[in-house]
Amino acid sequence: MEQILSKTKFSDPASDKKPLIISGPCSAETEEQTLATCLALAKTGKVDMLRAGIWKPRTRPGSFEGIGTKGLVWLQKAKELTGLPITVEVATGKQVEDALHFGVDVLWIGARSTVNPFSVQEIADALRGVDTTVLIKNPINPDLELWVGAVERVQRAGITKVGLIHRGFSSYGNTEYRNAPMWHLPIEMKRRLPGMPIICDPSHISGRRDILQEVSQEAIDLDYDGLMIETHVDPDHAWSDAKQQITPERLAELLDGIQWRREHSDKAAFNSALDKLRGQINQIDDEIIQLLGNRMRVAEKIGQYKKENNITILQTNRWNEILERSVRKGEKVGLTKEFIVKYFDAVHLESISRQNRVMNEQ
Repeated sequence: MEQILSKTKFSDPASDKKPLIISGPCSAETEEQTLATCLALAKTGKVDMLRAGIWKPRTRPGSFEGIGTKGLVWLQKAKELTGLPITVEVATGKQVEDALHFGVDVLWIGARSTVNPFSVQEIADALRGVDTTVLIKNPINPDLELWVGAVERVQRAGITKVGLIHRGFSSYGNTEYRNAPMWHLPIEMKRRLPGMPIICDPSHISGRRDILQEVSQEAIDLDYDGLMIETHVDPDHAWSDAKQQITPERLAELLDGIQWRREHSDKAAFNSALDKLRGQINQIDDEIIQLLGNRMRVAEKIGQYKKENNITILQTNRWNEILERSVRKGEKVGLTKEFIVKYFDAVHLESISRQNRVMNEQ
């Protein structure tokens, strides 16, 4: 398994080795469907590991919740026929035991489990004394502490080979994606846990086939260590998540269409070329911080005036004027409205906090 994980980086700049690719059906439905999909994936020569859902957590009862343990037999047979390692999602201690019994090489903890520390702890307890690889999906809601906590629980059980899977986050009102990628959150996880592999699951982010390529490319551009993409020999008739699955043949086309990035082979030249530009960035950042500090001192003076004249902190009309003016100016210099609103929201919250402190000082 360490050999598999070693493929997640370009270890040889002259080679064409790509990051780790995991693929297979959302659900193992029948033995024929499982084997046909896995054999077709092996035939492409582009897949490093096979996956299939055996137990499927569902929001409401009555929908297909997975074929159960007998599907592990089919996946084990696929492993024997293709020579490829296999991975499945586990949500309970018993599922961990069953998966290991049938030779599953890598386990992953799903988003619905990561969100529940009790579930993660049960899985971690079942893993004590086991030498295996565990991948942990982000929780459904955008809560990094839950994600980090799941990693810590698994590591404390003695598991040393741990990786992350980014599958997007539930976002009320989101229409473009099934689960909003919120790229800044996995980037923060990479900062907090340097060296820990992170794989992107564009299938669950996208929720539909037509933007799989786009999401996969963005993940690779952000230096992800691999992709987990759902495939099916007959995706339109899949028993679960039909809209986001693609055929093994289409997967090969998608992977061929990705522009694979790599670290610069000559790091000295790379750093030299960017040093000047990075110096400019540092100088600009320092100036921004200085200006923000000045802005907050002015906000505190405004807070003092409001206190002395019994005026409320929040002035909605004034805030709308600031936003509208900033959006217009931002667009003139190439900044998106989305960025301007997020940036000034953060500035506004800090300003309100400063004024509130001034208003309530004795």
